[in-house]
Amino acid sequence: MTSGKKILIVLAVVLIGFPFSALVGLAIYSHGAATRAGNEAATIQNMKTIAAVEAEYFITRNRTYATIDQLVQEQFLSSKFGAHPAVADGYVLALKLKSPNGYALTADPQDRSTGKRHFYLDSASEQIHVNSDGPAGPNDPIL
Repeated sequence: MTSGKKILIVLAVVLIGFPFSALVGLAIYSHGAATRAGNEAATIQNMKTIAAVEAEYFITRNRTYATIDQLVQEQFLSSKFGAHPAVADGYVLALKLKSPNGYALTADPQDRSTGKRHFYLDSASEQIHVNSDGPAGPNDPIL
């Protein structure tokens, strides 16, 4: 076999092998991005659900809001929210009651593999605020 043919064979192997390894890397990255996007979408829905059940609780329970524990105990929320801290879909949810009658709900990713964005909503507006750099608050942009 001539050296020219050997070079062509090596070049063919490299060119065939390189795109395959690049595709494997892209697939792994895409899977992680899809997981984070799914977790974020589920978390946004979880926050909307909590806001809705808080509104129902407020109307039916003497114009007061409840903790996540109370909402789970009284079956306004499923038991998936019953852990301490409440973790669902890769996010840690924290519900703080504010005086006199209000609440603030935050959702932060467990780590960078479960989500990138942080979310906030409160009883004053029930609009979800988002921050990509750290915990979200009422002054962050609305989703």
